[in-house]
Amino acid sequence: MKLKSLLLRYYPPGIMLEYEKSGQLKTKSIDLLDLDPSTDVSALVEEIQKAEPLITASRSDQVKLLIQRLQNKLGQHSNHKFYLFKVLRAHILPLTNVALNKSGSCFITGSYDRTCKLWDTASGEELHTLEGHRNVVYAIAFNNPYGTLVATGSMDTTAKLWDIQSGEEVFTLTGHSAEIISLSFNTSGNRIITGSFDHTVTVWEADTGRKVYTLIGHCAEISSALFNWDCSLILTGSMDKTCKLWDAVNGKCVATLTGHDDEILDSCFDYAGKLIATASADGTARIFSAATRNCVTKLEGHEGEISKISFNPQGNRLLTGSSDKTARIWDAQTGQCLQVLEGHMDEIFSCAFNYKGDIIITGSKDNTCRIWR
Repeated sequence: MKLKSLLLRYYPPGIMLEYEKSGQLKTKSIDLLDLDPSTDVSALVEEIQKAEPLITASRSDQVKLLIQRLQNKLGQHSNHKFYLFKVLRAHILPLTNVALNKSGSCFITGSYDRTCKLWDTASGEELHTLEGHRNVVYAIAFNNPYGTLVATGSMDTTAKLWDIQSGEEVFTLTGHSAEIISLSFNTSGNRIITGSFDHTVTVWEADTGRKVYTLIGHCAEISSALFNWDCSLILTGSMDKTCKLWDAVNGKCVATLTGHDDEILDSCFDYAGKLIATASADGTARIFSAATRNCVTKLEGHEGEISKISFNPQGNRLLTGSSDKTARIWDAQTGQCLQVLEGHMDEIFSCAFNYKGDIIITGSKDNTCRIWR
């Protein structure tokens, strides 16, 4: 095995190794999820060298430089103010969801008109219309960081995978007995997780469409389902006012997060998997420690239910979208509201950061998408 190159990965922090084995170029990553501005870089490099034979003594200075660059990047707490860049009238009927690809160069919208549309972010031009679902499309996700496939989940109880380049359907996932309201890929893109109004969550193989296992335990409809970064845990949110954490290897429930007074409408991990955020119909959002499972911060200020929540890639900001027609940006440490994004004429169903955290997209019942940067 011969190391060819070392590349930085900012979110979540890590180093990508490109190496040659039997004439083939392969990649592996060293995750640095615990890196912070106070980490002793020299000691960390020594640890990495012991664990990774590809990092020889001659490469240690290069690794040290890369980690120091990462450290500097993490130390820059962005005080970026977002401004409206573009308004797109996307569908004839209201939107249900929006998602950006890794670079933010294109995004996808789902709608009550039973279609999904793929758009160029800079020009606002429609690239493809994905047709095939027999009912409302609720859930959409790219297989980031690759951005080559899109998964969609529908009221017709199925999920479908689509090729981004051609806009063609790859295959259909069948097995749920009610609408699929949530779906996402795991980090490596080889698993898909779906959450349904049938109260269950199912994990599927992304390349074959085979069902791996089903998680049963919530006593009401599922609103969100996703893996953490290292794919060791699954987080699910439900209309039963709770979130559950599951062991992703054996599918066993390991914790239940409580505290909201009404249905949980969305939930998410930060990239490092240290924090969990929940959004509820009670008009508040909460941040929990993934380690202790205790609530550490409460986000209050919206004047209606919060339908969507997500961390920025750096993990220091949260984005929420609400029926009060606004999206808000919050400090993830203090819970303080930093900015209110106003302009939509009806409730916001969906909002998301791009991979770098410098573009926000919001989708509303007013049939428009707004891009903020």
